[in-house]
Amino acid sequence: MANIIKHQGIVENINGSHLQVRIIQTSACASCSIKGHCTSADTKEKLIDIIDEQASRYHCGDNVWVMGELRMGAQAVLYAFILPFLIVVIALFAFMSMWNDELVSALSALALLIPYYYILWLSKSRLKRKFSFSIQPMD
Repeated sequence: MANIIKHQGIVENINGSHLQVRIIQTSACASCSIKGHCTSADTKEKLIDIIDEQASRYHCGDNVWVMGELRMGAQAVLYAFILPFLIVVIALFAFMSMWNDELVSALSALALLIPYYYILWLSKSRLKRKFSFSIQPMD
């Protein structure tokens, strides 16, 4: 159970086996007792899309648990931040050794992010299956 992340949510929309659940994402500061005196308190509402074959047992307004595996967060950080960072740094050193021009090397290294994110966008259906959430009624 330690590798599961749970968020409390409210069912907003049901369309066949597709549910939209609204969750309130809070930072650690948002639950702090002095958050009213600090400008870093942060809460955001998010809509999560969930595919559930038993969606008919839920109704709009139901309180539910939205669950995801902890590894999904680590993989998302890997795809969104770590791999692009490595691409830019490695390409920058490679281009600098080839051209010895900082501006052209930096712009070329950054330009490599365009096909990277385009490939991610093309893979969105496969990634959607990989990064799927489950839902459970609150007892």
